[in-house]
Amino acid sequence: MTAPERGTFIACATGWALDGMDFMIYPLVLGSIMRLWHVGGGRAGLAATVTLLASAIGGWLAGFLSDRIGRVRTLQLTILWFSLFSLLSAFAQSFNQLLLFRTLLGFGFGGEWAVGAVLMGEVIRPAFRGRAVGSVQAGWALGWGAAVLAQAALFSALSPALAWRAMFALGVAPALLTLYIRSHVAEPELAAASHRQRLASGEPHPTLTRIFAPDILTTTLLAALASTGAQGGYYAITTWLPTFLKTSRGLSVIGSTGYLATLIAGSFAGYLMGAWLADRIGRRMLFLVFSAAAIVLVLAYTQLPIPNQAMLVLGFPLGFFASGYFSGFGPFLSELFPTAMRGSGQGFCYNFGRGVGALFPTLVGYLAEIIPLADAIAVFATVAYAVFFFAAFALPETRGRTLVH
Repeated sequence: MTAPERGTFIACATGWALDGMDFMIYPLVLGSIMRLWHVGGGRAGLAATVTLLASAIGGWLAGFLSDRIGRVRTLQLTILWFSLFSLLSAFAQSFNQLLLFRTLLGFGFGGEWAVGAVLMGEVIRPAFRGRAVGSVQAGWALGWGAAVLAQAALFSALSPALAWRAMFALGVAPALLTLYIRSHVAEPELAAASHRQRLASGEPHPTLTRIFAPDILTTTLLAALASTGAQGGYYAITTWLPTFLKTSRGLSVIGSTGYLATLIAGSFAGYLMGAWLADRIGRRMLFLVFSAAAIVLVLAYTQLPIPNQAMLVLGFPLGFFASGYFSGFGPFLSELFPTAMRGSGQGFCYNFGRGVGALFPTLVGYLAEIIPLADAIAVFATVAYAVFFFAAFALPETRGRTLVH
């Protein structure tokens, strides 16, 4: 990478890792909050859902804002936003307060990915875009791993009533990243040139709804549908998996750490391999192969009567295929939209999927009050990955495209 590429890569990868740590803290402390505040599964899942719903709106608005005021400035604003509300979550005095803080956190959480992916897509050369943007996605697994390690350490050292608060307090760490961004990341020349061209010609900025114009509407809808399936399946699994290991498999917080570590290691490997495959076999084929494999592995993990030792092994391929396809989303969405509306288009499609997928944790929670949790996870994850597969099949291949104004 060149120096500008490297600085942008480090900033976006670190930001996404810290974003992942912030988000994954809640599923890890979910069981403790349910017990301490006597919260049912449906309401507990609601906090994850509203965070994702808010992120859907925040991602679209942040993408639109990045088309107006620049990618770098918007990225800094989103990081500061979700850091603040993660810290405030540590001081919540009731579940309703926590629900409010997690909702507000979601606006910044959604915006960070949307803007960072656009920024990376415009800075990295086309031949390496898939690998670079996809490798940034691997930062999520590192953030998830950091959250699990923090859980093991804090729940060993503190009482459950204090440990979950300390977990949320760690979420203020991303605020320090903005200092690095200010000195090492410049606005992409492609976006800056597009902005200058519009000013010189007197052409107005595209409106928030420009991505629904007839010439781009089909692309917008199919990309949003693919994102819905991809994220719905992922959140159905990851939000409830720690609880599944404890309630269905009888594992303690410490006992489940190894299982989650295996899953996270698989996710990290999947992100890196997915990043390479996005350039090697194309974005579309990556989505088709990984979504089909994810269906098989989710059903095996939740439905087969296998011993815990086998589940430990199976966690690696589950994490690999249920996460790795995300590496293709950043470059794929960047290549589908022109520069003037790239932030809006990418922000809407990815975060529309996040918003609808956000319903899955709540639905899994409510369904688990009627049927076993394993069955509830399997139902929603399978439907989601099937939707992802068919939407990806209908979309074009974008590998190697040169980004245009």
